[in-house]
This record gives sequence, structure tokens and C-alpha cells, in this order.
Amino acid sequence: MTASHILAIDQGTTSSRAIVFDADGAIVGVHQIEFAQHFPADGWVEHDANEIWETTLAACKDALAAATIEAPDLAAIGITNQRETTVLWDRATGAPVANAIVWQDRRTAEACRALVRDGHEPMIQAKTGLVSDAYFSATKLAWLLDSVAGARAAAEAGKLAFGTIDSFLLWRLTGGAVHATDATNASRTMLYDIHVGDWDDALLALFNVPRAVLPQVRDCAGDFGATTADLFGAAVPITGVAGDQHAALIGQACVTPGMMKSTYGTGAFMLENTGTEPVASANRLLTTIAYRLDGTSTYALEGSVFIAGAAVQWLRDGLGIVETAADIEALAASVPDAGGVTVVPAFTGLGAPYWDADARGAILGITRDTGRAQIARATLDAICLQSRDLIEAMRLDGSDPSALHVDGGMAVNDALMQRLADLLGLPVTRPRVTETTALGAASLAGLGCGLYASLDEIAGRWEEDRTFTPTLAEAARNDAYERWQAAVARVRSS
Repeated sequence: MTASHILAIDQGTTSSRAIVFDADGAIVGVHQIEFAQHFPADGWVEHDANEIWETTLAACKDALAAATIEAPDLAAIGITNQRETTVLWDRATGAPVANAIVWQDRRTAEACRALVRDGHEPMIQAKTGLVSDAYFSATKLAWLLDSVAGARAAAEAGKLAFGTIDSFLLWRLTGGAVHATDATNASRTMLYDIHVGDWDDALLALFNVPRAVLPQVRDCAGDFGATTADLFGAAVPITGVAGDQHAALIGQACVTPGMMKSTYGTGAFMLENTGTEPVASANRLLTTIAYRLDGTSTYALEGSVFIAGAAVQWLRDGLGIVETAADIEALAASVPDAGGVTVVPAFTGLGAPYWDADARGAILGITRDTGRAQIARATLDAICLQSRDLIEAMRLDGSDPSALHVDGGMAVNDALMQRLADLLGLPVTRPRVTETTALGAASLAGLGCGLYASLDEIAGRWEEDRTFTPTLAEAARNDAYERWQAAVARVRSS
């Protein structure tokens, strides 16, 4: 067997997944392992980075076993990851100095408000394309440096390394030989100038982050070192890295300006490819690097929703409304509508276009007749209506969306995808392979190792599974959105 398979590491917010693809992009082996979520205080969300490493390694080994192949059969490894989650570790031992601070974490919200009050946001947005929010890595890293005993002195002495999850996994996979990230993950730190393509001294000074802790920034496809031979039985080159939403954009073949995808996982993230010129948003969307290849950046407009699939997990684990997440579709379909109930799942604040860290969730419109099914239906509607918020903001920024590509775990829910099409008023297209995040990582790795010649070749492999066409009348669609906007106004902090 020639080395034509690719192992994609898809390290997410609630689980570590590994998928083996063959050269044609077909899945031949997969394994997924959930890991613990830690909530030490209100609005705080943490992960044990060691557990992330252990579950990732185990998932890789089990995926290889499921595919009945071994390390010599792999052409390369690609990595995609939950973005913004911040790890700080000891360069000598590889041990994290504290739990990873997750992208959902809001502990630095006041620090971000202070940045706005002090007039720093225009500079931050101009350089990074981001708004001043606790979502991003810079204030999380600053908090770790200031709050972990001895961390700042050790960091300034070059003894500590910072990274998002991709960097931490690269470090562990290569036995500490590589401290690097890619341009997409760097663009989510609030420390990286997306126009210049480098860490920015003014931002480092603003957040009091020593340059010595930062990883090297590389293209999304290329040389990221190789695994140590002891991990899988032979060294395997790592040739592709991208943040999860950027990888999904490639996996969805959205490589032409104007194409748009939305991924429905723990959160929901909508990206529109805007080409090689960044588009500044006047409506609280993010300007981000979609991917960087051969030193050239392609940009995207992004809308970020913090809670999507996590709301279904809450129905399962918090309220006990369903036994499994898959039960939500049948329960929601058992009633014709939500019965006037609106759920606003602002469990960790609201993302785009509101960026309200202090907003909190609510269930509105409850009556004596409200039951489990109405709450389930309203929760799924909320996922769709949050996406409508993003579409409206993109339209105000000059976009003219004609269709939306969807992926992620929730995209397999037919009723939800039909409701999404109805509430957006757009055709919603689902691909044959819904694991597009992992597929994007594998595609980048294939590009980086020479298995694929170009993005166009990769895009040519994309296949449609089904398109959901809007059936809801425009008046009903707009009425639902007006009710949603009224509910959001009720939970806003100001």
C-alpha cells in the first residue's frame, strides 16, 4: 500500500476526533472521545490540556485501527482545532501551567470593556479585524501571565510557550521540536496583524505579552515537522493546520469569493470568502484570515454564535428534556410550532453581532400549556434565528448571499436544516461528507505534502447531499425574526 491516506485531527470543544481519509477524500476510519468541561466560576470555562492531548492521541490510534492501516500508510497528518482556547506551558517539561482557558470563557470581559473605554478598540480592529471581546486569546493569555504564580517572570525569560490548541498538539506530537501555529489561528489571538502577517509590537505592548512566548506563524499547508516515531510506530509528517472554521470553509469548497458556509457544532460560525482583500465590517462582524497559502492570505467575513449544539446538550444534561442529543429532532417535530415560546441561549453572553458578554439566557413566552416539545422546538429555532442575525449583518456589509453551505454535527438534522432555510429565506446545501472540518484539515495536509496539486482540485471533489429550499412565507419568516429580536433585547445587558 502506498502512503496515500491522511489522518485528520479534529480537536473540538467537547471532544477529540480523528478521521482517516483516503486519497479520494472518503472516510475509512474514525474515532471520537469526549472530555471533561470545567466551570470553576460563573462564566469561566476551562479544559485540562493534558486530557486534550491524551484523548487526541487515543483517538488517532483508534482511528488508524478502524481504518486497518499503520503509520507508514499515512502521507501526512492535518490538524484542525477549537480556536482561541489558550494554553500556556513549560518549554522544558511540556506541562501546562494551568488549565486551558476556553474560547467561551468570559472572565476577561471587564478587561475588554476597559479596552473600549480607553479608546483602544479602533486600533485593535484595524490591525486584527476583531472586536475587543473575551472570546479571543490575548486577554486570556494576559490573565494567565498575571494570575499564575511565577508565570510572567518565566515567560519573559523564555521558559514558557503560549499557543492555541493546534500549537500545543504540534509541540506534543513533535516531542517539543516545533512551536508553531498557522495564520488562521494566529488571526484569532488579537495579537496578530492580519494585513502585515506578523505579531504586532503595539498589541503585544497593550496586552503586556512578551514575544518570547509566541509560536512561529506558518502557512496553512506546508512543513510543521513530524511526529516522534514512538507515538504511532513511525514518524509521520504534519503538513496542514487551520482553525476549525477555516478548515470547514475549505472542506466546503468555498474557495471562490462570495461563497459562504456555516458550521453547526458547539457554536455556529458563518464565514464568507471575500478574496485576497480584507473587508472591514461596519456591523460587528469579524474580518479574519480564511487561509494562507504560499505566503498569500485569503480573507473572510465571520459571524460567531457562541451557543448552538451546546443548547441541545443543555436540554439533555441540564434540563433532562431528552436522553440523547439525537432525540431532539423527533421531540421538536411532535408539535407544529413553539407555542409562542422563545429561547435565547445566551449562556456565555451573545456573540456577533451583539458582542454582549453580560447577556444571559432566557426562556420567554411560557404558559401553562408549555411542555418539553415546545422548549425543544424553540431551542432549535434559536439556532436558526442566531444565523439570521449573521446573514442580516452580512447583507448590511454589502454581501448578497444566494445560498448557504452547512456542515457540522447538527447539519444531519433534516428538520433543523429545513427550518434554517425557512427562517433565512435561502437555499441551504448540505454536502455528502458533513465532517468538513476534518476534511478541510486533511485537504490542507494533502496540499502540503504534494498529494493534491491545488485548491481547485480539492474543491472539485466536493459533492452535494441535499439542498433545503425555503417554504415559509416571507411574512411568517419576518414575524418570527421580529419576535426573536424582541426577546434578545430583553436579555441584553444594556
